[in-house]
Amino acid sequence: MNTTILAFFAGLALLLAILWDAFETMVLPRRVTRRIRLARMYYRMTWRPWSAVARLLRRDKRRESFLSFFGPLSLLFLLTFWALGLILSFGLLQYGCGSAVEASGRTSNFLVDVYLSATTFFTLGIGDVTPHSEAARVLTAVEAGVGFGFLAIVIGYLPVIYQSFSRREVNISLLDARAGSPPTAGELLRRHGYPHGLDALQKLLSDWERWSAQLMESHLSYPMLAYFRSQHDNQSWLAALTAILDTCALLMAGVEGTCERQAELTFAIARHAIVDLAQIFIVRPAAADHQRLSPEDLDRLRKLLAAQGLRLQVGPAADQRLAELRALYEPYVMTLGRYLNVTIPPWIPQGSRKDNWQTTVWDRSSAILHGAKAIHDDHH
Repeated sequence: MNTTILAFFAGLALLLAILWDAFETMVLPRRVTRRIRLARMYYRMTWRPWSAVARLLRRDKRRESFLSFFGPLSLLFLLTFWALGLILSFGLLQYGCGSAVEASGRTSNFLVDVYLSATTFFTLGIGDVTPHSEAARVLTAVEAGVGFGFLAIVIGYLPVIYQSFSRREVNISLLDARAGSPPTAGELLRRHGYPHGLDALQKLLSDWERWSAQLMESHLSYPMLAYFRSQHDNQSWLAALTAILDTCALLMAGVEGTCERQAELTFAIARHAIVDLAQIFIVRPAAADHQRLSPEDLDRLRKLLAAQGLRLQVGPAADQRLAELRALYEPYVMTLGRYLNVTIPPWIPQGSRKDNWQTTVWDRSSAILHGAKAIHDDHH
């Protein structure tokens, strides 16, 4: 088969593949179950080395800072990847049509076709290379329309992504004062152990039912949002969702006098979101981490709740019910945590730690200065 014919069909295949991939990623408002996708391959090929480098960084803050760059950068490079692919595809199409272009001061070849494609795609209109056949003119006009439409969609696409990110982060920030930093189910229940606290807890779970549904819809439509990190190192959408699932599991397993029905509703949609996101990223559920809530920690949790007037049912039946509920979501949480390099929070706080809203850079600087002054006074 002639080289120009091969180039034409290769360019046509590349053009259709990129346009379809961009349509599914940016325009289609639903998840795509097909495994072979350019965007999916791009993210898997770039995220793995990026996360591997992050694991080499020992300091948590430096690691989180490094990981936080991936989401925005990957989005910008994905758009660049599509643009370059479209330019190359039209260059191949021009070459397949016989390189029917006039180039001032140069011989027409494939590189000239790609140059014409680039100036047309970005609507530069320099004029030093012009098409002189009907097919070349049609291709030039089509590419100008594709380039204009692509840039228009990108301009509208980026605000949608960042608006979805901002909406996601609002409830995560609100959870800070309600469940600690990082959020835990034990701390969330403990802080609602005041008079009428269970009414507030029911309202909170209702809000998180809606938040979980919004998370599922936005992150299934735009999976790259899962790579966007939260503002604080000890916060993440996965950690927050895990804490809510843990809380619902405890309420359903038997905290006397609680809002069990609302817990069931929130648990259902939150678990739905976790499972669907695991499918999107093609990560198999991992084995349950039994040490995440050991028998000793469960006893501590019961005592912690009892001190606030919340009694967790005791006995083999209650323990079995809690284990069954945990098995419904923990394997998916653990595998997503490993894939996204996110630390899964424990069930109860580990030691005493201030919430994010209680700390500032100036507090830490003041503590360092006080420590240095104390050392100086000891020496004198």
